[in-house]
Amino acid sequence: MDNAAHESIFRPMKMDCDIAIIGGGLAGGTLALALAHAGFGVTLLDAAPAETHRAPDFDGRSYALALTSKRLLANLGLWDVLGPDSQPMNRIKVTDGRVGDASVALGLEFDSAELEEGPMGHMVEDRHLRAAMLDALDAAPGIDHRTGTRVTNQSAAEHGATLALEDGRDITAPLVIAADGRQSGTARRAGITRTGWDYPQTALVCAIAHERDHGGTAHQLFLPSGPLAILPLTGNRSSIVWSERRGLAEDINALSEEDYLTVLRPRFGDFLGEVSLAGARYSYPLNLTLADSLTAPRLALVGDAAHGVHPIAGQGLNAGLKDVATLADVLSSARRRGEDIGAPQVLDRYARWRRFDTSSLGLATDVFNRLFSNDSAALRAIRDLGMQAVNAAPGLRRVFMREAAGLSGELPELMARER
Repeated sequence: MDNAAHESIFRPMKMDCDIAIIGGGLAGGTLALALAHAGFGVTLLDAAPAETHRAPDFDGRSYALALTSKRLLANLGLWDVLGPDSQPMNRIKVTDGRVGDASVALGLEFDSAELEEGPMGHMVEDRHLRAAMLDALDAAPGIDHRTGTRVTNQSAAEHGATLALEDGRDITAPLVIAADGRQSGTARRAGITRTGWDYPQTALVCAIAHERDHGGTAHQLFLPSGPLAILPLTGNRSSIVWSERRGLAEDINALSEEDYLTVLRPRFGDFLGEVSLAGARYSYPLNLTLADSLTAPRLALVGDAAHGVHPIAGQGLNAGLKDVATLADVLSSARRRGEDIGAPQVLDRYARWRRFDTSSLGLATDVFNRLFSNDSAALRAIRDLGMQAVNAAPGLRRVFMREAAGLSGELPELMARER
């Protein structure tokens, strides 16, 4: 073997950045900020054009951000912008049936006054969260944010990974992060299989204005066709996440605004007074999809690319943000020890930290949806007894509240530390 060939085999790859992230949604963008905050050079690749994410009607959702997710955003400098547009969730009420129906006993009530850390979470509209994230990405040093950039192929080698872009260019990095959603092409190209199934439900999402003050109370109603969440927004407004049987949901979403409200009103009663739509309506078919592995050679998965769950507990984004904080923690610690951040033993630490939580969340949301999305009198009696038993046990109720706030288990630094 001549000297030139010998050098070509053993010379390390020339890297374009420390970490390449595929997917510029909330998980990918927040991870880019967390890694840049830790001193990594990041290339963030987003297939969508910039104006798509900037459109005020891009998504239509609002998010129930757990206390630990708020800490993460605060430590990244985003909460100063988001705070004025956020609504604290002071109480959560869970009902097995329609609010206002005298025949239905209130099953559970959680009050943030029982937690010394403060509100369990805050509601933030997607349009505010996404805009704050994009502004921070534009201002952050160390982030090369490329929109309208599609990855068509990838390969992993001993010292790094190469991404082939649709425009013919390549990007090399020691580590690639897949944040490209439930149908992650990055995970599929790496040979990562998925476990999951479709639900016979579609989530109808909208915001409503209402006559009465919501008092910072979030309602979760378990109806036979699926859960209905009424989540407080700023002012006299609430976000609705309404799961219905798929065919019926499509018919409802096609109705006029007034007819849509005519179907919605009797499902949650009149406790908020007169209601009206306060924006566009959206629909999202529901499914469960869990990646069978969170890592592959030179690759880690975060957010919906790793786990997409039923919205019954409102924990999807919180789980993705915990991926972000955990991976940033693992990679920062590895670099301080002089390790290769894309080495299998480093990525295994991330996978071990997150695997139990993500699998448990997927199982819990699936079981709760199946248990409550029916009209069985026997199951309803069992459900109501169980909820009332929890409601009567302060210690157990506190466990559930800490879980909802994201305070259970070992927390990564960006979620454990108050800013």
